[in-house]
Amino acid sequence: MNNNLHFDFSVDKQNSTINVVREFAADLELVWAAWTTPEILDLWWAPKPYQTKTKSMNFTVGGTWLYAMMGPTGDTHWCRADYKSIDPLKSYSGLDGFCDEEGNLNTEFPRSLWHNSFVVKGNNTAVNIQIKYDSLEDLEKVIALGFKEGFTMALGNLDQYMEQQFKLRNMMKTNNTSRVSTYLNFPGNTEEAMLFYQSVFKSEFTAPGIQRFGDLPADPNQPPIGDSVKNMVLHVELPIMGNFVLMATDAPKEMGFNVIAGNNMHIQLEPDTKEEAIRLFNELSAGGKVSMELQDMFWGALFGSFTDKYGINWMINHLKK
Repeated sequence: MNNNLHFDFSVDKQNSTINVVREFAADLELVWAAWTTPEILDLWWAPKPYQTKTKSMNFTVGGTWLYAMMGPTGDTHWCRADYKSIDPLKSYSGLDGFCDEEGNLNTEFPRSLWHNSFVVKGNNTAVNIQIKYDSLEDLEKVIALGFKEGFTMALGNLDQYMEQQFKLRNMMKTNNTSRVSTYLNFPGNTEEAMLFYQSVFKSEFTAPGIQRFGDLPADPNQPPIGDSVKNMVLHVELPIMGNFVLMATDAPKEMGFNVIAGNNMHIQLEPDTKEEAIRLFNELSAGGKVSMELQDMFWGALFGSFTDKYGINWMINHLKK
């Protein structure tokens, strides 16, 4: 987290409440999406070395988010959040608790009522979080389990992966000229694969070449990148034929990814106007399955992804210069 951004964590024992204020260097729409979109939540919600995996999410009043916190030794803790109120781009509340894989609540652990409100602070957005427990005993039990440390770490995860990855991608494309590329996900052998493709097509990687997770600047306020991930490829681009570009990244299991045939390749369209991005998204996704609605994202783009009715994966990425 940027040292200049406000962060406060306090415990109100009299009212059995935890109060957190966390400021983000992003606009309201982007921060709201990070807290309400399962694909993004899966990237940051769990403190390392745990990973979040969403089983299902219905972000509506009365809907439920069912997700797992998975540890490095195979331990898995299932959680369920029941949404009680939603005021788009302003606030939402939900009752959170531990459960089993089917969503049946574990009554041995306390549930907590979360109320998150989003406030614009100039160019930044603050998230005001109130977490209320039924009793002081429940509150103290959660604090003793390390909630403050874990939640603080989780809040830092969001910036570490998403913003840095797409900042580098943005550096590589410096104008709004439309283009088509294929985005490849590998479980850890991106460098091997891209060097092979480079030898076949006899071309050079786009500057600045192979970018690695370990190249990300260290931030003492964010959790460190694991040693097993540091040398993995964060982003690389290779022009092949006819101005066509292969892009690739490692999607490490340490960050909760599971690369299999079918989710390892997307056709990425980068239209030059917002209107064309919307048209392409709506028409290509018709009859298919949307994995992320078209929306403003952290790297300064209008972005969405989906699988069309023929099973082909697409990403729409319009950079707003």
